[in-house]
Amino acid sequence: MAKDLESALAAVGPRLRELRQRREITLTRLAETTGISVSTLSRLESGSRRPTLELLLPLAGAYQVTLDELVDAPETGDPRVRARPIQRGGHTYVPLSRRPGGLQAFKQILPPEPGACGVEQQTHEGYEWLYVLSGRVRLLLGDHDLVLTPGEAAEFDTRLPHAILNPGPEPAEVLNIFGPQGERVHVRARSTRGSGDDVAQ
Repeated sequence: MAKDLESALAAVGPRLRELRQRREITLTRLAETTGISVSTLSRLESGSRRPTLELLLPLAGAYQVTLDELVDAPETGDPRVRARPIQRGGHTYVPLSRRPGGLQAFKQILPPEPGACGVEQQTHEGYEWLYVLSGRVRLLLGDHDLVLTPGEAAEFDTRLPHAILNPGPEPAEVLNIFGPQGERVHVRARSTRGSGDDVAQ
């Protein structure tokens, strides 16, 4: 048992280095995010510093993975994704996928913003697909001003100026799939309704 523990702890360093390099994060940037010194991070990755809970907790938070993933704990057979909600600008984001890079899935909860005006649209690299689960969602996309209701979807290149709002009167829930490098959702079947019912492209 002790031998298995030592073996597991010895594998943490290489796993931390691989995770950091895969995400293209420097030791300096990671030190700023976690509050752990660059020298300590370097010794952790090389295996010359024993990993402790005090060190692994902030690293798990920075990489948005569980402690089990950092130490490669054996699978328990539980398929549930234990998502930790993130609050940003009054919106709640619930991650539904944990794989670094590639398509990212999350649920977004938008509070009512009926009086929102003069909203600044943003642009960034990527491609987004969204599906309204409940409530009403206002999508500003370039010159377009659309209101989506439950069951409606939209997809768009996020290099186009855009903003996603909730015109009220109740909270809205949206399923988002985002490709940070412009990856798109592959739809196997599309609606045969008229063009007036098409989602935003």
